[in-house]
Amino acid sequence: MLNPNVLISLVGAGPGDPDLLTLKAYKLIQQADVIVYDRLVSDEIQQLIPHGVKKIYVGKASGKHHMNQDEINELLVSLAKKDRKIVRLKGGDPFIFGRGSEEASYLVKHNIDFEYVPGITAASACSAYAGIPLTHRGVASSVRLITGHCRADKPLDLNWKSLADKDTTLVFYMGLASLPQLREQLIEAGLPAHTPAAAVENGTKHSQRRCLSTLDKLPADVIEMSINSPALIIIGNVVNFAEELDWFSPATGEEELDVKSRQYTADA
Repeated sequence: MLNPNVLISLVGAGPGDPDLLTLKAYKLIQQADVIVYDRLVSDEIQQLIPHGVKKIYVGKASGKHHMNQDEINELLVSLAKKDRKIVRLKGGDPFIFGRGSEEASYLVKHNIDFEYVPGITAASACSAYAGIPLTHRGVASSVRLITGHCRADKPLDLNWKSLADKDTTLVFYMGLASLPQLREQLIEAGLPAHTPAAAVENGTKHSQRRCLSTLDKLPADVIEMSINSPALIIIGNVVNFAEELDWFSPATGEEELDVKSRQYTADA
């Protein structure tokens, strides 16, 4: 029989900077009996978990699943039989490419109460820390949040024509591996090859790095810079603000690659 007092909290941990946790997320972490957490929950946030709280890692990387989604769903139900305060801690926001709604639906089917605590999603946080506004009057009037993840090595099935809009900022989650396809399809759909584009690695963390480039050159530039996941891809004219609005100074000691500045200098 399930514990009638159980409550599973689906909590967004944000993009990594612990100062970006919501107050409610922090309180729930402090009060939890058990925390089930993902790969993208940063070490700094994990350090906020009180000593003695049971921690269960269920991280998933591309092609490397510590536990698959069905197993995670069943784990939450199993924990509900014996624990009272369960926090399902997910990087970013659980309902934005985080499978939080899948887990919530599974809990509903098993008559388990849950609450949803939004987190700051990577699109808003990582772009802001990279000096890139997602919208700007006269430059970008809309934003599209898109998954760049290909399932089972199949090509992305997106409405490329609708995405090729110069007045829209495109933000691709999990798009690093499919970047060559993104470039090819967007240019073929009509988005200019010289459209500003960026990749932001480890956004909001001290290890953050930016690669500022253009749509046609970004795939080669991220290879040159050895950009790795987690990385967010931003495509649109708002990327032009990245130098002017560059306020965040990550303590990496590494120089970022600004391909556009390098190119313009060479052309001068």
